[in-house]
Amino acid sequence: MNSDMRKIIVLASAVILLTACGTKEKDYDATGTFEATETMVSAEQSGTLLRLAVNEGDEVPMGQEVGLVDTTQLWLKIQQLGATKMVYQSQKPDMEKQVAAIRQQLAKAKTEQQRYQELVKDGAAPQKMLDDATSQVAVLQKQLDAQVSALGTQVSTLNSQVSTVDVQVAQLRDQLRKCHIMAPVGGTVLEKYVEAGEFVATGKPLFKIADVQKMFIRAYVTTAQLQHIKLGKKVKVFADYGDNQKKAYDGTVSWISSRSEFTPKTILTDDERADLVYAVKVAVKNDGYIKIGMYGEVKF
Repeated sequence: MNSDMRKIIVLASAVILLTACGTKEKDYDATGTFEATETMVSAEQSGTLLRLAVNEGDEVPMGQEVGLVDTTQLWLKIQQLGATKMVYQSQKPDMEKQVAAIRQQLAKAKTEQQRYQELVKDGAAPQKMLDDATSQVAVLQKQLDAQVSALGTQVSTLNSQVSTVDVQVAQLRDQLRKCHIMAPVGGTVLEKYVEAGEFVATGKPLFKIADVQKMFIRAYVTTAQLQHIKLGKKVKVFADYGDNQKKAYDGTVSWISSRSEFTPKTILTDDERADLVYAVKVAVKNDGYIKIGMYGEVKF
């Protein structure tokens, strides 16, 4: 075989190889990074952090108490309000006992009035004696009504003060409850920001937790791809471990952005000329190997 023939064969092979490379389809339609729903747990009360029993990487079930802020002052205020409530309750008058005497006087006056009515009717007593008895009954009745009204006002005022104390106690008990730091969701502790013994103010971040069993990959698609994607669509997801090491997972489209955005610099799309893309989230059940921030691919 002469040299010219060899050159022709080499050139032909190169053309075939380049053509094959140019027509080879990518094994993914979109790329993105894995993420999880992260929850920041912050202090709901100010005070010294007595305990925070979580560390990065710990698995914490939802509702578990993991820390405690000092409750001493709140407890003392509740005790003080309890004593105040007892004072108000002891000041409530016994209405029946307080008006018993005037009721007895009124009853006696009415009896006298009835007796004089019969005497005047029989002509055995002058009309003035009946008028005086009637006037006495009217005076005693007004005194009784006034006393009952005053005592009722006093009782109503004391009841209002007791109710105010009850509300204050309820507020303090709510604050007391918030001193007990609970895990709002179950998941893995990602970051811890404080240690026991530190003073924490309301709103200060304590730790971050996420359910890493339910992961998402946020990918970006072009307008042309968007028409083939809908919520609930089953897709294939590939976790990229580098060095061409990938692992496949079943995924479900769980969210599609309603507005476009410029292509993030770290993202490759099916159409590299596309300037505007739509974000898509695909839910994936994690088997323990997918990590937050890991690069991945999606095949629709």
